[in-house]
Amino acid sequence: MKFLTFTVIFIFLCAWSVAQVPGYAPLFQDETPVEIKFSIDIEDLQRETKDSVYFPSVLTYKTPSGSWDSVRITIRARGNFRRKNCSLPPMRFKINKDDRDSTIFAGTKSLKLVLPCHSSKTGNDLVLKEYVCYQLYEPTTPYVFGTRLVNITLVDLGNKNHKTYQLKGFFIEDDDAVAKRFHAKVVDAEKLHPLAMQDTCSLRFDMFQYMIANTDFSTTFFHNAKVIKTKQGRYIPVAYDFDMSGFVNAPYATFDPMLNIGSVRERIYRGFCRNEQVTHHVRSEYIALEPKIMDVLGHYESLFDSREFNGMKKYMNDFFTTIKNDGLYRQRIEYACRTR
Repeated sequence: MKFLTFTVIFIFLCAWSVAQVPGYAPLFQDETPVEIKFSIDIEDLQRETKDSVYFPSVLTYKTPSGSWDSVRITIRARGNFRRKNCSLPPMRFKINKDDRDSTIFAGTKSLKLVLPCHSSKTGNDLVLKEYVCYQLYEPTTPYVFGTRLVNITLVDLGNKNHKTYQLKGFFIEDDDAVAKRFHAKVVDAEKLHPLAMQDTCSLRFDMFQYMIANTDFSTTFFHNAKVIKTKQGRYIPVAYDFDMSGFVNAPYATFDPMLNIGSVRERIYRGFCRNEQVTHHVRSEYIALEPKIMDVLGHYESLFDSREFNGMKKYMNDFFTTIKNDGLYRQRIEYACRTR
């Protein structure tokens, strides 16, 4: 009886309600896509590998009233893989406090901008699918990055004709903003064992990665996962960067051959083995969340053609078929958990 009581309490250490999580900057309190324009030498960004080196630019944006305004920014490229393999790298913007105050960027000292890997309709569709992954994550946990869709006009100053790109993308809030929302701090370490994570939060994280078929992450080595530490000393993983997932299914996506899967579309559970009662609790949560998660997906149906969207919907239905079936769940998730 004591064990059961402890388990129930432990489960709810990570209990949450989105309505009880204030603290998003104004930029992330609206879902309407923001129109932005800026110019940069893309080759210079790609070539510069020092994270401390930023390039100056001016970001012009459409205000909620429909007029255009501008703010000074500095930019650097991010993402080692995409810097080498894509024509357009993801970027990080910094905005000085005096420049961002009284604008839609108030409270956003630093922003990540996710761009398509290549400038094409396919590239735009892929970045929109990655954006949807962030939205699908939100019903499962409060520990998420705020995001905002953007329609981008990007002028490449390194191109002799100043080539202009029309792109889809999205902003992601800074790591420190997520930590601040929970009165926590971003963990600055080179390595942390996954079993150090708070059980319930970690299991929600792992189940989500399985849901979208993402294997490109590590909470041990902080790869595509930020970890925050609460005042109570609990370590909480926060997922990001889903472009290598099977849900997105990017043509450049890769996976570790040691995983023994045939493609990025094949789901494989990468979570560590946990307390059985907590594991079953999180499974029940996801089953109960199916209508909400599918409603979130349906909300973005208009962004895709019918064939693409129906494929996305089927892929998600396959996940719920697995976790609702006792035999499939045990085989593919419960018995597949990692011990090392």
